[in-house]
Amino acid sequence: MVKTGEEAIAWIHDRLMNGTRPGLERVNALLDRVGHPEKKLTVIHIAGTNGKGSTVSYLRSMLEEAGLTVGTFTSPFIVSFNERIQINRQFISDEDLVYYVNKYQPLVEEINQQAGLGDITEFELITAIGFDYFYEKKVDVAVIEVGIGGLWDSTNVVSPVLTGITTIGMDHMDMLGNTLVEIAAQKAGIIKEGIPVVTGNIPEEALTVIAEKAQKEHAPIYRLGEDYHVQYQHADEEWGEVFDYSSQHGKRNGLKTPLVGVHQPENAGLAIQLFELFCEMKHLPLKNKEIVNGLKNTTWPARMERLSSEPLILLDGAHNPHALRRLVDTIKSEFKEYHVSILFSALSTKSVEEMLDILLEIPKVRIYLTTFDHPKAIALNDNYVVPGDERVSIVSLWQFGLAEILEKMTNEDLLLITGSLYFVSDVRNLLLEMGGADE
Repeated sequence: MVKTGEEAIAWIHDRLMNGTRPGLERVNALLDRVGHPEKKLTVIHIAGTNGKGSTVSYLRSMLEEAGLTVGTFTSPFIVSFNERIQINRQFISDEDLVYYVNKYQPLVEEINQQAGLGDITEFELITAIGFDYFYEKKVDVAVIEVGIGGLWDSTNVVSPVLTGITTIGMDHMDMLGNTLVEIAAQKAGIIKEGIPVVTGNIPEEALTVIAEKAQKEHAPIYRLGEDYHVQYQHADEEWGEVFDYSSQHGKRNGLKTPLVGVHQPENAGLAIQLFELFCEMKHLPLKNKEIVNGLKNTTWPARMERLSSEPLILLDGAHNPHALRRLVDTIKSEFKEYHVSILFSALSTKSVEEMLDILLEIPKVRIYLTTFDHPKAIALNDNYVVPGDERVSIVSLWQFGLAEILEKMTNEDLLLITGSLYFVSDVRNLLLEMGGADE
């Protein structure tokens, strides 16, 4: 038995040694032993290469504005492990984690000893705990973010009332496939018989795969640019983006999102369409103020998060080429007057050279390539540095690199910390400890 939150989290993390193994047999075996709480929840299920977290956050905020109790399951974490499982933005408590770990310990041991299934993974365990917690706390709706892919992801045991697929890009190719078509087929695995699916900004070849799956499952499909529309207007004068939105439920002009990024209106638009469909399905009154206030009150750490204004420090967990492309577009359009210093690190499983090439498209840029404390973090070597190109330099300890950049910064400079979400989280925590963030 565990007695503290630290012990509970340590025991959960011990499952990391079991790796990431796609498949639903083990998580189903675990959920079967606790009465399948996931089948008793009202669930909105969201997949996609990038934009899942922001979309979950927008949708949660609007549902909360409508007076609902909303559970969210997301990954990975930025602030603390407990943030992965939330109800109305309150992280699961250490006391609850202790309760669920003690509840699940004997069940996990029992399954691990069962021939043919293999050991329960960390993600499978957290998924089961999340569903159990949401059921016991009687949430009105649970917004569940897929971990990796969709078809064989542990979360795909749910029976959702709505599904959403945000974007399709090249990531996790070792598990999902080497083409957009193969990856789209995995993401489309969350589409269920007769359940509406909303799609975001998806390349045509991938969208075709999703549409074919929706047709096969008799699932109504709502496509960005066809069934609902998002028109980007401009950056907000204070912070964020301004856009117009229209759908079968009418037109809404001048909507504002506090999350910066030229792509953020697309994520917000997908969330609005899901919110409209949910209200229609549940016979809830659809009020414009719930959408406006929901967007306004959305927060999502480490996604173009402004940690300081003077000097300007931004954090963005753009951990694959698809996400970095969107990040670079935003920097080039909204921060073009700045000299940009980038503290960057990534996991060795990513296309690091491609990611660096994308970052080098930013004018007036200097990249500090570093590593961090993670078993899969990149090893630093000169392969990442082009001889004679002074725009990329290697920093062996990111803490020293950060201090050096901060010491030289003026109000004409922008510091961007990006790459792996695990890395961005580490830097974020140090900056907050240093007191370098805006109040």
